[in-house]
Amino acid sequence: MTAADISGVVPVAAAAFPDHFEDRACFEERLALFSQGGFVLADGDVVKGYLIAYPWPHGKIPPLNSRLGGVPDTTETLYLHDLALHPDVRGQGHARPIVERLVESARAWGAERIALVSVNGTRAFWQGFGFEPVTDDPAITQKLASYGDGALYMVKGIANEQAGVVR
Repeated sequence: MTAADISGVVPVAAAAFPDHFEDRACFEERLALFSQGGFVLADGDVVKGYLIAYPWPHGKIPPLNSRLGGVPDTTETLYLHDLALHPDVRGQGHARPIVERLVESARAWGAERIALVSVNGTRAFWQGFGFEPVTDDPAITQKLASYGDGALYMVKGIANEQAGVVR
């Protein structure tokens, strides 16, 4: 992902997450803070999907539609902020390759885990990539309230996975 892609990322985000609005400045800041964690799926110059991830403290959830102000110096935990595909390219097998690429990159950066918040009924989707819900932390449960019903904090450990294998 480059700064020039943000104009295409914003409408994909709006289509994928209508109940979780985030403005352009949020995407710009996240990309500026950790550019290596931004990826796009494009058809020519048209953004059809994106993934954005960055270092974040384990067990913490960044607030929606707000600036981060910075990211940790270590990449122990990567937070997968969004994986979004435009409706006309969903179901075509684009998600698995980019998630696998993120896992490989995260491992190379020294990450031990990837965390995310599952919204819009995507628990089974993320479990298919090896993410498991964290349900025993009251602070996380309280923070998830702003993400809507059914939101789950999920984590995938990657430090001990065999390179190239995603479970």
